[in-house]
Amino acid sequence: MRAAFLEALRADGPAPESGENAELYGRFVGAWDLAVTRFLEDGSTRTQPGEWHFAWVLEGRAIQDVWIVPGRGPASDAAPASERYYGTPLRIWDPRIDAWRIQYADPASHTYSSMIGRAEGCDIIQTGRNEAGDAIRWSFRDIQAESFLWRGEVSTDDGRSWRTHIEFTAKRRTTA
Repeated sequence: MRAAFLEALRADGPAPESGENAELYGRFVGAWDLAVTRFLEDGSTRTQPGEWHFAWVLEGRAIQDVWIVPGRGPASDAAPASERYYGTPLRIWDPRIDAWRIQYADPASHTYSSMIGRAEGCDIIQTGRNEAGDAIRWSFRDIQAESFLWRGEVSTDDGRSWRTHIEFTAKRRTTA
């Protein structure tokens, strides 16, 4: 059953109708090792390892990825619940709005978000609102073939100011 489900979900690449839009997130397909830095309210930081996996799914019409923080292994058992993430964004190109629609769910931290993602220069910016109604901005920056910086920010004043609450420094592990 498990193998049948995974085979039905996964795709070998983007659907032809995705065109050049597929590359915006398609370039991340594969596995990444993370250094995850949380920026705490008191101004201190806490860094731990993690992993991030991207794949084409749904006949190549979407990219789904999985964040695992801390990364799987013995050290993950010691992390407190407040520092655990095991979530999945589903990213779908929507030609009607010329952007990607993103649905994020993390049952470990009970975090759920809807965002819109677009290229802005060399970066990717995703915007939406969290469950409290605050503006959120998730961005991919400094994108290289083997690395990138991902930043999660929140604004309690409708985007006039932003507070970084988490950053992922990613290094490619594999390309498949």
